[in-house]
Amino acid sequence: MEPLEETANTILAEDDPWPALEESGLALAGVPEEAGGSGGDLADAAVLLRAAGRHAAAVPLAETGWLAGRLLAESGLTVPSGPLTAASGDVRAVRDGDGWILDGTLRRVPWARSAHRLAVLTTTPAGGLVALVDPSRLQVEEGANVAGEPRDDVVLAGVRAEAAAPCPVDAAELRRRGALARAVQLTGAMRGALDLAVRYAGEREQFGRPIGRFQAVQQALAELAGEVTVADVAVRAAVRAPDDPVAVAAAKANASRAAGRVAAIAHQVHGAIGVTGEHVLGRVTARLWAWRDEYGNEAEWADTLGALAASASDPWALITGS
Repeated sequence: MEPLEETANTILAEDDPWPALEESGLALAGVPEEAGGSGGDLADAAVLLRAAGRHAAAVPLAETGWLAGRLLAESGLTVPSGPLTAASGDVRAVRDGDGWILDGTLRRVPWARSAHRLAVLTTTPAGGLVALVDPSRLQVEEGANVAGEPRDDVVLAGVRAEAAAPCPVDAAELRRRGALARAVQLTGAMRGALDLAVRYAGEREQFGRPIGRFQAVQQALAELAGEVTVADVAVRAAVRAPDDPVAVAAAKANASRAAGRVAAIAHQVHGAIGVTGEHVLGRVTARLWAWRDEYGNEAEWADTLGALAASASDPWALITGS
């Protein structure tokens, strides 16, 4: 195991990992140091997201560094400390002296209620704009996904941005980044479900022997491992090519598809115990069910892949990468 992966797993297995993530600088891994981040690249950030998914950690890690931190850094803004989140939506920005006034609504913003700052991506007649706002000055209607993670509606009513700058990223690119982040988290959660299923099959006994020795259970575990591996390969390829829309679409479609099957098999192996609120498997699979739909589900990204292939001059080369 690589040192970063080992450190990430140690921290994210804690009951409240956020203080340690901030103290170690890992909350902003992949964000340039000159912007206030910790340096490293997207592959480093992916190691952390996989670990967060594997341990079902309830922290805004993807939102802080992968989304908001990168967005602010690319716009030349200093990344503030504390948990962050980012969103785009029906928001109007009007110039007011040397600043900007924002009006509009953002739907189901991840972790809005607990974010120290919110990076709002919008457009103006001059182009894209990212604005930094204090969530305590906004109207927040609390919501949640099926895993219980905050997904809040946010109303901006004449809110002045604390800082703002032209942004090279548009809403479609922010959605792709969100999709890739969730795909990475999904592969971590799937790995966690596999680990739990294998361990349980080795410990739970029936008729005097571990259930993992029964052929039906072995076949189920083999299928589970196959689903995890195929999704992981697709997602790792996309992390290496995050600007390739085909790679990202394939990664999210594949991870979202596999998530449901992995959750089903893991629960079959565990039986009734796995669905209890006290069992860690329930926390892991709840995130599989939630994340597979966020930033686009399997069908949406499959449609995107089909549209990309249909518009390519050589669809076969696009699909195979040859």
